[in-house]
Amino acid sequence: MDRSRTHLAWPPRVLALLALLLCCTSAALAQTARKPSPYEYRPGNEAAATPTEGPDYLSRIDNRAQFMQLARVYNAGTALEMPHLIFVIDRQNAARIYYINTPRIALHEQFVRRQRLVRSLDKATLNAQYRDPERRFLFGTLSWQRDLPGYTYEFWEGDKLTAPLLRQTDAVVRASFREPIRFKTNSTQHEQLATTIGLAYVSQEALLREQRFLPLNTGRAEGRLRIVRSEAQLRTLSPGDIPVLDEVPIALSPVAGLVTQRPSTLLSHVNLLAKGWGIPNLYLRDAQAALRPYDGQWVALEVTHNNYQVTRLTRPARPPSAAAARPTVRNLPRPDLSVVALKPLAALRARDSGHCGVKAANLGTLKTALPPAARVPDGFCIPFAHYQAMMQRLRIPQRLQELQRRPGFSTDAAVRRDALAALRAEIANAAPDTTFVRSLDSQWRSQLQGGAVFVRSSSNSEDLPGFSGAGLYTTVPNVTRTDDVAKAVQTVWASVFNFEAYEARTAAGLRQDAVAMAVLVQRAAPSDSSGVMITRDPFDAARRHITYISAKRGLGIRVVEGKRQAEQVMYSTWSKAVQVLSRSAEETQLVADAAGGVREVPITGSRQVLTDALIARLARVGASTKQALGGVDQDIEWAVVGDEVLILQSRPYVDGSAR
Repeated sequence: MDRSRTHLAWPPRVLALLALLLCCTSAALAQTARKPSPYEYRPGNEAAATPTEGPDYLSRIDNRAQFMQLARVYNAGTALEMPHLIFVIDRQNAARIYYINTPRIALHEQFVRRQRLVRSLDKATLNAQYRDPERRFLFGTLSWQRDLPGYTYEFWEGDKLTAPLLRQTDAVVRASFREPIRFKTNSTQHEQLATTIGLAYVSQEALLREQRFLPLNTGRAEGRLRIVRSEAQLRTLSPGDIPVLDEVPIALSPVAGLVTQRPSTLLSHVNLLAKGWGIPNLYLRDAQAALRPYDGQWVALEVTHNNYQVTRLTRPARPPSAAAARPTVRNLPRPDLSVVALKPLAALRARDSGHCGVKAANLGTLKTALPPAARVPDGFCIPFAHYQAMMQRLRIPQRLQELQRRPGFSTDAAVRRDALAALRAEIANAAPDTTFVRSLDSQWRSQLQGGAVFVRSSSNSEDLPGFSGAGLYTTVPNVTRTDDVAKAVQTVWASVFNFEAYEARTAAGLRQDAVAMAVLVQRAAPSDSSGVMITRDPFDAARRHITYISAKRGLGIRVVEGKRQAEQVMYSTWSKAVQVLSRSAEETQLVADAAGGVREVPITGSRQVLTDALIARLARVGASTKQALGGVDQDIEWAVVGDEVLILQSRPYVDGSAR
């Protein structure tokens, strides 16, 4: 599935969660996804120094000046500026509304105590103000959405609103706030409620579509800015370039920084690579027009959690030498070549990564640990030893050394690209070892009954600390015939020399001659929907109660590519709320072809991919996967077939930050 990405305004958290939140306020990227809670402060994320003169509250707001007098402004003067204030409606006092001086009184409960509206406000009473249909108070937030533009009012995503409570709020706010204003939904439950009572609303998804800027990875880089308008230009990029792309490509060689002007998802292969490379990466609407004056210029690109800046530089008198730019060499895990037997997934555990790679070893662990909540499709691993035997037979190590000494190979990307393509073709088209083919065919027929399979990589250069390797190697989908299975295995072996894989390993300082490729042959699943999930909020490392999920219909190939935006949701185990960041923009989906391979078919009907119940179920499976793999946050590829959840891959989530 394509791993293909989001500004949400969140009201303050319930006091019962305060202690937990205060433990988790270190570096966050919350500004990309929501309005920060007043519980969460960090250097550089303070609200604007709004004057706090004037009253503690107003009972009505007649103009912009009164709103700004009471508003707290996060990220003032930046692309993510958001003025907002909190309000309280006292339902036992003629539904009186209090628009609160928010810089002075940051929390609803503080105001209620300060005004002595209640004698006490213990934990249970406070929780009731968010969940009890007969509650006394309604706690909300009112914001200016500059990208809309317009005013909205909203509630915490976990607020158990009812139809009478929402109708009452809407009537009171409209009677006391003189500017046009709309209800903003913060969960699917809020959307369903507003639809039921016929109340027009603004969804989080609608606001995100209007967002002009999104920091996907913060940091600073210097390089030559290049407007990329064609595939041919894309192929000429160098590590010193900062490309401005129309859309996220399927693959990309290392660059200094990255700008795209069409939304995709946080988990596209290219965005994951950018995290691993530690480069600044942002989405900017109409970026190619906005940055055209810098095309071909040497610039500094700086991306922060709430803004970006491009500054012209004097072009270096001479580019840095290759030796000076060479990264520190990192050793890859040494492959165990003593194991030759093809290994069923059910027999694999973490200790088997030495001969089958981390990907296959993790799936073997999960195949035992996840049922009945989810299952791993059956399959088997072809150990590193078979790859190594083929490489030695074809003299690939010697051939690689010869290529690396060839004039132009190390300095000219076009020369490297052509040479690596020739090397791949030689491996993919080589006559297979007949003994190996017989063993492969026997395992496929006896274990998988000769059914359709996906043939995937499980190398020793994937799932490493700081280097996920996501999307670098080739997957061959829906293979149905004996000869094609052997051919697919060689195609995966050959993908070690994919140009983007070679370049990414070079940038990471990984030794090219130390790469080994095991192969995973796994039963194909005719997925109804597929996707990727992360077992925490990818925008804010502190929010580990969040599961982020991206999803599309059909087979799990294009979700990771980023050509069209996927459905994106976030699920909280605290509030049990589902927040929609985007619905799928796909017009077609991939399905298995009976003759082998895949074909594209139109999508009809609703753009919604996942139900709330399925989202909650996926989040539980994600938590179980994380627990089974040592408690480390995971980047998980999943699929749904009928009523079954399948796990296709799980790797540690790489949360890179720009160097």
